[in-house]
Amino acid sequence: MTAAAAPALHTSSLHSLPLLARGKVRDNYAVGEDRLLMVASDRLSAFDVILGEPIPGKGQLLTQMALFWFDRLGHIVPNHLTGEAPESVVAPDELPQVQGRAMLVQRLRPIAIEAVVRGYLAGSGWKEYQAGRKVCGVPLPEGLRNASRLPRPIYTPAAKAASGHDENITFEQTVQMVGSELAARIRDTSIRLYEEAAAYALTRGLIIADTKFEFGLDRDGALVLMDEVLTPDSSRYWPVQEHEAALASGRNPPSFDKQFVRDWLEQARVDGQPWNKTAPAPQLPAEVIAKTAAKYREAYERLTG
Repeated sequence: MTAAAAPALHTSSLHSLPLLARGKVRDNYAVGEDRLLMVASDRLSAFDVILGEPIPGKGQLLTQMALFWFDRLGHIVPNHLTGEAPESVVAPDELPQVQGRAMLVQRLRPIAIEAVVRGYLAGSGWKEYQAGRKVCGVPLPEGLRNASRLPRPIYTPAAKAASGHDENITFEQTVQMVGSELAARIRDTSIRLYEEAAAYALTRGLIIADTKFEFGLDRDGALVLMDEVLTPDSSRYWPVQEHEAALASGRNPPSFDKQFVRDWLEQARVDGQPWNKTAPAPQLPAEVIAKTAAKYREAYERLTG
């Protein structure tokens, strides 16, 4: 069954494994003491609110894209994959909930830093640049515009928040959090991952404007890449052919992610008033769901051919 044709999964409900946590997208189950089963649902969050309508196929596409990148970048840093089939740890009647959308991974000690790398100026980075020609304390030259390519990729970490928005921090603050050696290793590894991925994406007609990586430590203290990697949920993908026109107009190029949903929600009305960005979210129309699913699918197909 293809991702596009599979029934949507808003929330998994495995009875054979203990549930540890539900994130905005992933449901994590314990597999013994040393492994996790990460199930990517078709949930979508916008403005930190989980929407009621799933995007069919999204969980499979995110998982397959992450697996593609884990394989392609495995020579740079170890990742959390165990190499075992997720289907091997669930009951037979649970297979439809995990096939194509789950990863069986090592249980690590997470590092509470979002390792953000930016190759282009966009989003909160553009706002910071306008205010002071810096992004997360990194000085940048005059004359850049929204969607400009940076002279070189920059590392702009964020502190992971237990709830709400993550907070942009400086590299010096990450040194205070985890020590100078580990902070430098996370920074240097993240930039190398981004540079190699961005170079490959360009050959497929895609710009990776920015992305975030997450890392953990294994039992031996080794740095391990974890969670998802370079998916449209954690990265800003733009089509190369639309970048120049967007740069000239001062707007972001159209992105292969949930921006389509965000734009619709910005215009949505609840009881005649603009939505206040708190739960519950307005119900998504079928057209918005279909177009969002198509965006995720196109990004995956472009990358993998």
